[in-house]
Amino acid sequence: MQKNKDKKIALIAGALDLPFFTRDALRRAGWDVYVVGLKNFYDPRLNPDIAVRPAAGWPAVREFRRRGIKKLTFVGALGHPNLADMRPDWWSIGLLFSILKHQRGYDSMAVALNKALEKRGFEIVAAQDVAPDLTFQTPGVQTKTKPTARDRRDIERAIDVSHTIGAADIGASVVVDKQVIAVEAAEGTAKMLERVVDMRHGRKKSSGVFAKMTKPGQDLRIDIPAIGVDTVNAVAAAHLRGIVVNTKTCFVVNKDAVIKTANKLGIFIIAVDQK
Repeated sequence: MQKNKDKKIALIAGALDLPFFTRDALRRAGWDVYVVGLKNFYDPRLNPDIAVRPAAGWPAVREFRRRGIKKLTFVGALGHPNLADMRPDWWSIGLLFSILKHQRGYDSMAVALNKALEKRGFEIVAAQDVAPDLTFQTPGVQTKTKPTARDRRDIERAIDVSHTIGAADIGASVVVDKQVIAVEAAEGTAKMLERVVDMRHGRKKSSGVFAKMTKPGQDLRIDIPAIGVDTVNAVAAAHLRGIVVNTKTCFVVNKDAVIKTANKLGIFIIAVDQK
């Protein structure tokens, strides 16, 4: 597909597989993608156009300006960077001061980062907006397995609890089996599901749901919720019945493989519109 000058974008890539799928989805959508790998996070197989330290963005910014790139999108996990490896450059020091000045929680940090970059002439773009096939676009059950009436009650409870913890900037994930049995905290979704797997070890019958939802008022350009094959496997190992996500705002990493794995394991996936 022929690229045009208005479809230049820089993909700022963290860890795991999402940067690969985002890069490919953007290119299928006709974008001219310049890939920036964040050192100590990105997968070397991504073969980025440039690699920079997380707090030393000037070399990448210089390339953006030289190439006429004004749109940026951020994908991939970061975790907690090693402060010894940060060594910010002068351009980034000003950016960091702006971010830290306004940081109150993770969401506000993301908002502060976006605003700081916009003041420097960049437009921060949500990857799911420019590459919509990264998400479930329509609501409803996405798998062969369907939720039962009992599952529907757990789904509604999980959605309500997700909105409550999300509004308090606590986390994006919850597990409900009649009652709330796990809430995501600072450990992240994978560690939360590991706790549930340990807690429910030895169960013979599956029940309950895992929900990963967008937080109310969340800036949808950075740190978007995501599920993948590992999520489906963990849900099955925890003897849960299914997964609940938002339409259009939750990444599905390798969607075909996610649905295939869910069908194989008898897990339902349901996408719901954000309230």
